[in-house]
Amino acid sequence: MEAILARALEYTLKYWLKSFSRDQFKLQGRTVQLSNLEINGDALHASMGLPPALNVTKAKVGKFEIILPYFSNAQVEPIVIQIDKLDLVLEENSELDASSGPNSTHSSSSSSKGSGYGFADKLADGMTIQVTTVNLLLETRGGAQCGGGATWASPLASITIRNLLLYTTNENWQVVNLKEARDFSNNKKFIYVFKKLEWESLSIDLLPHPDMFADASLACAQEGAPQRDDDGAKRVFFGGERFLEGISGEAYITMQRTELNSPLGLEVQLHIPETICPALSEPGLRAFLRFMTGLYVCLNRGDVDLQAQQRSKEAAGRSLVSIVVDHIFLCIKDSEFQLELLMQSLLFSRATVSDGSIANNLTKVMLGGMFLRDTFSRPPCILVQPSMQAITENDGRIPDFAKNFCPPIYPLGDHQWQKNAGTPLIRLHSLQLKPSPVPPSFASQTVIICQPLMIHLQEESCLRITSFLADGIAVNPGDILPDFSVNSVAFVLKELDVIIPLDVSQLHNPADNGNWTVHNAFAGARLHIENLFFSESPKLKLRLLNLEKDAACFCLWDGQPIDASQKKWTTGASHLTLSLETSSSLNGMLNSNGMTSGTWRCVELQDASVEVAMISADGNPLTNVPPPGGIVRVGVACQQYFSNTSVEQLFFVLDLYAYLGRVSEKIASVGKDRRQKINRNESSGVRLMDKVPCDTAVSLAVKELRLRFLESSASDIEGMPLVQFIGEDLYIKVAHRTLGGAIAISSSIYWQSVEVDCVETEGSLAYENGTQTSFVENGCLVAANGYPQLRAVFWVHNGHKYQANGITRTIPFLDISMVHVIPLSELDRECHSLSVSACISGVRLGGGMNYAEALLHRFGVLGPDGGPSEGLSKGLENLSTGPLSKLFKGSPLIDNLKEDASPVDGKDGVLLLGIPDDVDVCIEFKDWLFALEGVQEMADRWWFYNHEDEGREERCWHTSFQSLLVKAKSGPKNEQNGKGKPNGKRKYPVELVTVGVEGLQTVKPQGQKGVSMPANGIKEVVETSEGINIEVSIVASEENIDDEMANWAVENLKFSVKQPIEAVVTKDELQHLALLCKSEVDAMGRIAAGVLKLLKLEGSIGQAAIDQLSNLGSEGFDKIFTPDKLSKGTSPASTSFSPSPHASFSPSPRVINESPRTTVESTVASLEEAVLDSQAKLAALFTDLSTSESSAQHLADIKQLGRKLASMQSLVMQLRNKI
Repeated sequence: MEAILARALEYTLKYWLKSFSRDQFKLQGRTVQLSNLEINGDALHASMGLPPALNVTKAKVGKFEIILPYFSNAQVEPIVIQIDKLDLVLEENSELDASSGPNSTHSSSSSSKGSGYGFADKLADGMTIQVTTVNLLLETRGGAQCGGGATWASPLASITIRNLLLYTTNENWQVVNLKEARDFSNNKKFIYVFKKLEWESLSIDLLPHPDMFADASLACAQEGAPQRDDDGAKRVFFGGERFLEGISGEAYITMQRTELNSPLGLEVQLHIPETICPALSEPGLRAFLRFMTGLYVCLNRGDVDLQAQQRSKEAAGRSLVSIVVDHIFLCIKDSEFQLELLMQSLLFSRATVSDGSIANNLTKVMLGGMFLRDTFSRPPCILVQPSMQAITENDGRIPDFAKNFCPPIYPLGDHQWQKNAGTPLIRLHSLQLKPSPVPPSFASQTVIICQPLMIHLQEESCLRITSFLADGIAVNPGDILPDFSVNSVAFVLKELDVIIPLDVSQLHNPADNGNWTVHNAFAGARLHIENLFFSESPKLKLRLLNLEKDAACFCLWDGQPIDASQKKWTTGASHLTLSLETSSSLNGMLNSNGMTSGTWRCVELQDASVEVAMISADGNPLTNVPPPGGIVRVGVACQQYFSNTSVEQLFFVLDLYAYLGRVSEKIASVGKDRRQKINRNESSGVRLMDKVPCDTAVSLAVKELRLRFLESSASDIEGMPLVQFIGEDLYIKVAHRTLGGAIAISSSIYWQSVEVDCVETEGSLAYENGTQTSFVENGCLVAANGYPQLRAVFWVHNGHKYQANGITRTIPFLDISMVHVIPLSELDRECHSLSVSACISGVRLGGGMNYAEALLHRFGVLGPDGGPSEGLSKGLENLSTGPLSKLFKGSPLIDNLKEDASPVDGKDGVLLLGIPDDVDVCIEFKDWLFALEGVQEMADRWWFYNHEDEGREERCWHTSFQSLLVKAKSGPKNEQNGKGKPNGKRKYPVELVTVGVEGLQTVKPQGQKGVSMPANGIKEVVETSEGINIEVSIVASEENIDDEMANWAVENLKFSVKQPIEAVVTKDELQHLALLCKSEVDAMGRIAAGVLKLLKLEGSIGQAAIDQLSNLGSEGFDKIFTPDKLSKGTSPASTSFSPSPHASFSPSPRVINESPRTTVESTVASLEEAVLDSQAKLAALFTDLSTSESSAQHLADIKQLGRKLASMQSLVMQLRNKI
């Protein structure tokens, strides 16, 4: 009977062992002992579910002992196989033999698979295998084929498993007799075999690649020389290092066969409770990352031909291998740093469905939690961790390609330890087809969803981690998928908080630390991003680029076939906030808005996105970005952009920018991938136009733009708003296209509306002189809501244009288009042309130069002496040495190209940026209005109009025009000698200039007919036919053609009036206008003098010229209305500070014939006396009314009158200080 068992066992051994003969099988009772046997690598490969890129090159056992049960118990008791040592070597196929596969011969017994489930098959399925020691050597070739030296070779992994036990169980993984285990398959359409694998200990050693010992350049490192590279990294890996030790675990194996015993499915589920790596050195970590990269490349290579793989027929068509690790702890310890990585609930599974020629692989990775700490720094810092925000929703979305991918192999569902109740931190699904299919089929599809993360950036840690990842994680193009393959990637990150600590005092000279008091109030920055996404796929719908209306991108239209010559990317976020952190809030908890209590929001973006589309020039796979000679489209859009900035915060952000720039340069230096070395000789002689795309377009769209400049304050880091800039519907597009021997660069700007509001400054002196009123705060007039009152100084009135189809179109503020054609060769210089068309409509300007000067003083731009303030000078000095100075440095790109370029047919490949030969410029200023508001007009506004902006033009002089058109054109090219040949390049690009003004009018401070009341306080003129029309045409004279400067002559002058003009002005109004212009010119001169001092030109211009600029208006306007030319009562003294027509003040007759200074002093004294007397009477009246039963409305009116008198007193003090 035992002979029957032996014969059945011999049938199984012939399948599993190489060169097995019956003579080796000698039964001694119920025991068979064999030794030095080689296992069939193909059979082992199929039973373990190994990827096709791996070969079992060696599988040898030491002592092989078989213990047979009694024949009567053969149906219920297993055959026990005991092996003392099993040596396995797994080696990745090279690219040359990837499709050849192993050439091992198979036993004839394998051909009988699928003929039925016989007695020998049942014995084989019920075997129990005990292995004392398993030695597995794994060698991959990840990145080694790309060169880079022996230092970059992927190391070997030596895996040692002790006391391994494999036995048969029932469907619930319980040990029962074999008959009960087979009963589950009864009345089923499949045959199920359940096995459980256990091991006592597992250790992994990383060994250096053998090529490393043969590298002569590394021989010195073995002899005790410094083992650091030029960038300070330790990469030399000699002697090996133990990565893991003492890892126990178990595996649950399910084999599914058809009723005819043909292999159908294999599922292996490994469960490891805990994995600990207590100490890993820097060279060991770099070697481990290179090994993992090599293993990743090996698992995902798409160049393996499955039909050429002569694997065993035991290989199942469906396989699922999953690994679950409950806890992972990895410590990287070195003399200079220490990092700790803790991961929880890691799941890795790989499902394969194959029909023998094509294999579909679905990879799933889930991570429950992750913490990365830097324990070397003091205090220790958590670099990466899940966000403290609670996850409100359980996003269990599964990509469509991962749904119903593979029918279940284990029939009873997931195990209890596989069921994860919580939402994983990271979820990855990736589908890959092998071999890679031709387009338009996708070769791979990947979806990554990540829950909220918090990252704390530290310079040293970032540099080291970047160096680690650059050494091991970077994968060369073409290592996994061929260039012709089509792929898609989608990444979603729910929330991301990036904390950037920064100590400004360490970035500047210690002697200057006293100048950064408020500056040092910030300890870092926090970047908060919500719903961050990134997608790459040729099938993306790009709404920003509007490719359906782009004829050059016809191959990207819907319905067109896709291939590897097309690339589409999109990235964006629903909300992005950059905040500055105080030292108390840098490590604080987040509130419900995602911010800490001590943060100051600097920049906010809503619905920001970027879209990119590219096409190669010749239809070949797009491997170089951007594609040389191809087509590129880039679109950037933002729904809302808000910014709050003060001087201190601006300089802190600039310091942060400089710091990040320095760190980025260090990261770029340590992150170089040395496996990819570009030979500069290969790129020499390539022209500029051969390196760039031939058709490029970049667009920027911002729906709402709001910028606020805040006041500097040592007590309040957010300060008070001083300037507010509001813009709506901004669209900018720049494109270039290569046209044979020239490049056409086109740009367009469309801006719907703009508004600039500035703070009121009338109450500043009242505060500075200690007489602050109830409505003045920090030198600003404060509104009822507690914020400073802002006044519009620049805004837009959008008109409407009625089209022929009846649709009304809003006229934008700015509409500019430009086309610049630049030849590539000197021979085509006559093709150099420039065409510009611009229309600036609806501009409204309020205030005046006095107000601008006051704002410059208020903002700290100008100091008390009229020159640049101390803070501005220090700020400019810091900027000149800061990061912005690098933006204005010349780039050596063109010079390098000139050195490498080789002229071909007169073309040197460098753009000719000379003066255009053909110019056509048309600039139109449509519907503009200038309101001239002086000190007196603003005083009237605050005294009598309750600070309202309505009807501002009624109280001030203003000028408007309907159209100001400027045209500049080149003249027609003349013929030479009557032969019809052009005379070559013109001497002057512009030969005809036409300037025309329509509807020019100046209105004095009084109500006008035919006006309507709009927003922003300026009444818009409805009648467009009023005013003066002027047109001037200027041409370049043909005389003196050899001169460098052209001689211009007026060719035509037109002056017309469509309707009668009524000009009514009194002498007092003219005097007031003259004095107002004098004050404005004086302010303009002082501003110009301050600018000259800022540019440090007072030495070359002279102090006398600076002084003359400061009194520019007094030099001219005082002579217009001198006392000898004016009648008595109209002297400048009597009109210098005359109130508006709404006031009741009149000058005293005794000051008419006095000098101007004496008259001003006496006038101020009279005003001061009148104000004080009025305040005294008002106080007495207020006291009487307070004791009586008068209404509260009277008391409110008296209080308001008191505030106005206080404002009048501050203005009087301002006048006295200016005398």
